[in-house]
Amino acid sequence: MLTRLRVSGFKNLVDVDVSFVPFTCIAGTNGVGKSNLLDAIVFLSALADRPLLDAALSVRDQGAKTGDIRGLFHHAGDHFDDEMSFVAEMIIPMEGADDLGQHAKTTATFVEYSIKLRYRHDPTMRALGSLELVSEDLKYITLGEAAGHLPFEPSRAWRKSVIDNKRRGREYISTKGEGADRVIAVHQDGGSSGKPQSLRAANLPRTVLSAANSAESPTATLVKREMQSWKLLQLEPSALREPDNFTAPVQLASNGAHLPAMLFHLANRPSEDGLDGAAIYTEVANRLAQLLDDAGSVHVDRDERRQLLTLYATGRDGAQHPARALSDGTLRFLALTVLAIDPEARGVICMEEPENGLHPERIPAMIQLLSDLATNIKEAVSADSGNPLRQVIVNTHSPSVVMQVPEESLILAEPVEVSLGGRPSRTVQFRCLPGTWRAKAGSPGGVSKGRLLAYLNPVAHQGRGGRRVVDREDIRQYRIPVAAAGD
Repeated sequence: MLTRLRVSGFKNLVDVDVSFVPFTCIAGTNGVGKSNLLDAIVFLSALADRPLLDAALSVRDQGAKTGDIRGLFHHAGDHFDDEMSFVAEMIIPMEGADDLGQHAKTTATFVEYSIKLRYRHDPTMRALGSLELVSEDLKYITLGEAAGHLPFEPSRAWRKSVIDNKRRGREYISTKGEGADRVIAVHQDGGSSGKPQSLRAANLPRTVLSAANSAESPTATLVKREMQSWKLLQLEPSALREPDNFTAPVQLASNGAHLPAMLFHLANRPSEDGLDGAAIYTEVANRLAQLLDDAGSVHVDRDERRQLLTLYATGRDGAQHPARALSDGTLRFLALTVLAIDPEARGVICMEEPENGLHPERIPAMIQLLSDLATNIKEAVSADSGNPLRQVIVNTHSPSVVMQVPEESLILAEPVEVSLGGRPSRTVQFRCLPGTWRAKAGSPGGVSKGRLLAYLNPVAHQGRGGRRVVDREDIRQYRIPVAAAGD
């Protein structure tokens, strides 16, 4: 779970500092930079899994045409920053496995990971430029510090279930020295002992974290696993509509593929809580009924002859509808519903514009689903009890969504003008609402009521085409008076 992220020098993010709760909604106008914050999260995930250059080229809009990773760095006109930095505070699972399936158990679950990257011009590379690892550090946050780093005030039961610390030395990964003599040291916390392993920073093709293993660095391994689980869901209706063969993966892909295989697996796996397949299908159908008035049941058909798994939704009239006949919004809602009941679906789930394909009247059901998908900070974390350590971060520009999200979950992205090398540059700042825990913790505030009411009560604009529906006298009385947005 990502609790705080500081970013500078990445795209239009300069000195950005954002704290997150289990369910966070970022609202802002088109092009302000709210998607760049999600890209920063996904970039960190890629850095924990791939070589530096491959991670850079995996970021949206990079490498599609020229492969010039220079575009990842903040710039004003043709003047680019040379470095980008990230500091992520996170809560990681207590146990897991490395790439070879070997068991890992952490010595601290609340950690801070920081990394700084520099652009390096290299005309010999297949891409225009490469990345140099300037520094990389991993340390734990002590039990005494934990409360101050969790200002959203989780319950004592939740905090005790996720935060543990058995580490004596504070560092797991550290950067020593300057310039060409700079090295990154790995401080082992596994079964091995001895001096830290030192690696020359300038020559590293990937992060030290991405190469961690359970034998020498179990905590770093579990940090890597946590970051690898940070995903951007881009649910595509074409992928959601496809049936699966019997050998398909049973995890939902980022584009929504393998939904039938995942639901079939959940309905047929051995269950310690006593729920059988029928109960799983009923749970999904009950949630779907919050979206569709005529929702009856949901099931996955297993076709032995063609060896295909096909998702069906049945209406109250008994008519069966295959996934290919369902609406885009219904399919996205179904995919998130299935994710919510999967105890193995953990980590950070990022999603853009969850309201797409939904009638405004049904958006509250989607917001409730997203909130339920995230961990409940009022209860102890436990996969068996249906409260896994899972987080949801979405962005939107929809007034219908802003109206419905909890005020503690809302962040507003607003454009800010700064100077870079004497040149004006447009960046973004993420502001909170006054009176919320974010404001009390010192997060940037100052969101005016006028700015907020732009979502709740869009200003009328008289254009061509005659009187609009919103301008009708019998409708106007139900709108919030714009004059109330004075401060």
